[in-house]
Amino acid sequence: MSYSELPLTRYAMSGDISVAYQTMGDGPINIIAIPGAISHVEFLHEMSGYTAFLQRLSKFARVITFDKRGQGLSDRISGAPTLEERMDDVRAVLDSVGAQRAALLGFSEGCAMSAMFAASYPERVSHLALFGAFVRYRDLFTDADPEVIAQEQMKNWGTGALMKGVISSRASDPDAVAKFAKFERLSASPGAMKATQLLNFQIDVGHILPAVRVPTLVLHRTADALVPVRLGRDFAARIPGAKYVEYPGGDHAFWSGDVEALLGDIEEFITGHRETVSADLERILATVLFTDIVDSTRRAAEMGDQNWRRLLDSHDQLARQMVERHRGNLIKSTGDGILATFDGPGRAVRCALAFSAAAKQIGLPLRSGLHTGEIEVRGRDIGGIAVHAAARVMANSGPEEVLVSRVVSDLVAGAALKFDERGAYELKGLPGRWDLFAASA
Repeated sequence: MSYSELPLTRYAMSGDISVAYQTMGDGPINIIAIPGAISHVEFLHEMSGYTAFLQRLSKFARVITFDKRGQGLSDRISGAPTLEERMDDVRAVLDSVGAQRAALLGFSEGCAMSAMFAASYPERVSHLALFGAFVRYRDLFTDADPEVIAQEQMKNWGTGALMKGVISSRASDPDAVAKFAKFERLSASPGAMKATQLLNFQIDVGHILPAVRVPTLVLHRTADALVPVRLGRDFAARIPGAKYVEYPGGDHAFWSGDVEALLGDIEEFITGHRETVSADLERILATVLFTDIVDSTRRAAEMGDQNWRRLLDSHDQLARQMVERHRGNLIKSTGDGILATFDGPGRAVRCALAFSAAAKQIGLPLRSGLHTGEIEVRGRDIGGIAVHAAARVMANSGPEEVLVSRVVSDLVAGAALKFDERGAYELKGLPGRWDLFAASA
C-alpha cells in the first residue's frame, strides 16, 4: 500500500483533548482497536505486517485505530491518562465516526481498559476480543520497586530495547530494531512513558472482570516474550463464558508472526463465520523474486556446519534488509535462498541487483529470477503459475545474474534499467517458449 493509499488521520474531541484516529474499510461492523503502551497511528504502518493485518479485518468491518491521549499524534498531556480518561477517548472516537456500537479489539495494556469499557458500556460493545492480556501490570515483573523499574526502562527508551519482548522474532535484525526505536520515540517522550508506567503499576482490573457480560475472546501466544501465557489464561478465567485460544510463537505484537489463524478466529468470533480468503485478497498481481546461493551444498561441506550457519544467518539478515528497503514482502527463506514479492516490478529488479551485489561482498554469489503475474495468497505463503515461472527463470540464471521474463522487462520500460537478451527457453512444466533477459542497472 503506497502512502497515498494509507488511511487519513483525523481528530475527535474528547473534552478539550484532540484524539488522533484512522479508519479503514466500510463493512457493516465496527471494530475499534485499543492500543497497548505505545502507539502512533501513522508510523505503525511502517511496521511489517501491521497494515496487512488491518486490511484483512477491513474486508468485513470498518476498522478504527487511535492514539490514546498523550501518545502518538494525539494531544500531549501532563501526567498519564487514567482508565476513565482512556474510556472517554474511546467514546469520543466512536461518536466522531458515528458508531453507536463496536467490537473492541484490545492489545496488551489496552486489554484492561477494553474490559472495563465493556463492563461499563455493554450497550456500545458487541464483542470483546483481547490479545496479550494481563490483569495486573506489576505481574510482568519480579518483586521490585516500581520507581526503580520505570527508571531503568526509561534509560533504554528510544533505543528499540522493547522490541525483544514485543517482536522477539526480529530482535536480531538491526534495521527492524532501529525502526522500532523510532516508533518508541515518536510514541512518547521518556518522561511521559515513565508517568504511564508508574500509573499502570497501580491498576488492577481483576475485580471488574466478572462483571463483563459481552461475548469475549481472549487470545495469547504460548511463548509470548513480554506477557507470560499464564497471565492470559488467568485473564480469561476471570470473565464468565470467555473463550480462550492459544497460538504458537513468541511475538507479543498481534500483527507479527503467524497471523492467519488469529485473523480467522477473530472474524469467526465477530461475524459467526470464517471466510477462507476473500476473492480480491486471494489472487493479486505481483512480481515474484526467487534467489539461490550458487554451489551451496559444496560450500557447506567445505566450510562445516557451524561456519556455514553463520554465513547463512548473514545472508538471511541481508535479505530482510534488502527486501524491506525496496518495499517488498519476504515470504520465506528456502534454505539457501529466498522467495519475495513486490507490488512494483522496477523495485523488484533493483532489489535483486542490490541483494546480489551485497551478497557477493560477503562471499555468497547468488542467482536470481523474476516474473510478474497473478499469485494466490495462502496465509503467509503464496502459490500459482507466476511463482513456478519465477523459480524456473531463476533455474536458468548464471552466477551473479539477475534473469527476468519478458513480462518484467516490458513493464519497467523507462525505469533506467538495462536488459540483455538471453534467448528463448522452455521452462519445465510451463507451456511455450519464454524470452529471458539479464538485468543490470
